[in-house]
Amino acid sequence: MFVKLLEKHIKTGILHLHLPGGDYTFGKSGTEAHWHFTDQSALVRIARDWEFELGKTYMEGAWHAGTTGIHALLAILRSNFAVIEPGFGLRTLARLLQQWNRVTNSYRNVSHHYDVPEQVFRRFLDQEMFYSCAYFPQDDMDIDAAQQAKARHIAAKLLVRPGDRILDIGCGWGSMVFHLATHFDCEVTGITLSREQLAVAEREKHRRGLSNVRFELADYREHKGRYDRIVSIGMFEHVGRPFHRTYFKKVHELLKQDGVALVHTIGRTGPPGVTNRWIREFIFPGGSTPALSELATAVEGTGLQSVDIEVWRLHYANTLQQWFQRFQSHRHDIAGLMQEEFCRMWEFYLAVCEAAFRYSDLVVFQLQLCKQHGPVPVTREYLYK
Repeated sequence: MFVKLLEKHIKTGILHLHLPGGDYTFGKSGTEAHWHFTDQSALVRIARDWEFELGKTYMEGAWHAGTTGIHALLAILRSNFAVIEPGFGLRTLARLLQQWNRVTNSYRNVSHHYDVPEQVFRRFLDQEMFYSCAYFPQDDMDIDAAQQAKARHIAAKLLVRPGDRILDIGCGWGSMVFHLATHFDCEVTGITLSREQLAVAEREKHRRGLSNVRFELADYREHKGRYDRIVSIGMFEHVGRPFHRTYFKKVHELLKQDGVALVHTIGRTGPPGVTNRWIREFIFPGGSTPALSELATAVEGTGLQSVDIEVWRLHYANTLQQWFQRFQSHRHDIAGLMQEEFCRMWEFYLAVCEAAFRYSDLVVFQLQLCKQHGPVPVTREYLYK
């Protein structure tokens, strides 16, 4: 059954399948990849539930990609297999249920991923610990330079003025907070749901001697205040479809009348969909990648205006590629901290997400939001002067 499935679908690239009972080759030209199975039962599991069991069986060590590597294998699989989704009604219901992120659920979901020990993230992220898509104005940039380019680009879109009060919703380990507080004469508050991230950010604030920075453990719905500028990088993916409008209404409430907000989020250029079950169970519980139509609908009627929408294509694929390389270069140390199954889970996560950004409809959206005309120029020339 598995061999027939591959015979039917592999049209692009060459796949060499190695089973305990023999070897097979599919496809005639293009990139070559190898797929070695050590557990024959994994074939049936993958054939029955492709999107979940592919990652689950890899975590268990039931297969590996040999010398050609996991990226080449995932590229062939992603290119040749269209995702089969349930009917529209079931898909809509599933999306709402999996993203029902009330405050207590949000704390638990964030803890699942972000309360992993800081040392793991330090081994593959850039020096400033940005855990979101980098920006590559030049193809040959390393991850540190590309993350700084992202920070400068976002700061330019915020049009920060001396004395501004700025809020970072979902501040992580404080990367953007520190960038703004160091380069601009402003006061910056960061909120996070991760106790581990909060502790790291507080230590770093004191190490840098920054008196214009404040961090809080808080959900965006719990926070109070009024801000000149609001930034949110890589956090909206955790909001959940039922709370999209709640989120933008809160941004409106927190933003001053002449304020500017910048929301940076993974999204999809296609129609709304359901997050992959393996990603949802093992990596980002409650996570979602909104379609542009969902974002536009959520902003409508909140009092906010979308004054600019930018689409970043392939930047996250390049980011994930460098994260994967760094992760592999420190794999032995990470395995000592977190065990082998954790390493296999995370290397599959990084590789499969890179493939999704490179071969499917995943992109990054940057929404620039205001309450009125005036705070943002009517062209983008100001960004590149």
